Amino acid sequence: MPQFDDDLFLGTAVTEMGMSLGDPSPMSAGVGPLGRIYVWDTVPAAAVINNLATAQTPAGAGAITLTAGTSVTLFRVTNFQNGYRLDVPRAVSVSTGSGTPTSRIFTVVGFDIYGQAMTETITSSAVASTTVNGKKAFSVITGVTVSGGTVVAITVGTSDVIGIPVRVSNAGYVGSVKWDNTLAEDTGTFVAADSTTATAATGDVRGTYDPSSACDGTKRLVMGVLLSAIAVGPNATRAGALGVTQA
Repeated sequence: MPQFDDDLFLGTAVTEMGMSLGDPSPMSAGVGPLGRIYVWDTVPAAAVINNLATAQTPAGAGAITLTAGTSVTLFRVTNFQNGYRLDVPRAVSVSTGSGTPTSRIFTVVGFDIYGQAMTETITSSAVASTTVNGKKAFSVITGVTVSGGTVVAITVGTSDVIGIPVRVSNAGYVGSVKWDNTLAEDTGTFVAADSTTATAATGDVRGTYDPSSACDGTKRLVMGVLLSAIAVGPNATRAGALGVTQA
């Protein structure tokens, strides 16, 4: 049996604003359409610096050997390509080992939570034992390449930068953010959606949140997002709700 779902559309609200202010135009059309609150509820696994690629020392430019480590699931995207699915959409990290590393550009390719193809470039650190986090939240990774030899061992893994599933263009639209069963508002790091034309160097198209303490597979993140008319009204757009097209 088919299922049909729809929001309750409240439409315009009659108001006497114009009359009470002595304005000859009574504004009878009101202030609609009204938006709603999207509840984002997730329990991210612990970040692991090598759950996508264990320690390896590339001698030159080329592909990084990937692996399905902790909280990563290997599956077949096509007959010829593996996919590495993360527990939740989150940013990728690149870490250097001991020694004197050479900074290189790592290109990560994959898909977001909605199946849109996406690419990101992450520049590794020239400092030993340092982790650099990406800015985009990947749901599936299909490949990672490096621009040249790194001199020291590197690993590729996941970070605590978690992808928000709807576009949040400003912190003012975050109505509430709770973490680890604590009533007080969390003091993590929010990064608004990047609304510029997406490239491998731009930020996440919907926005990200990094909680105030490390994810561990137990702590729950609950964020209430205030959705404006561009996301849920009669003139809403895909970009208004889910961000610009990935690249």
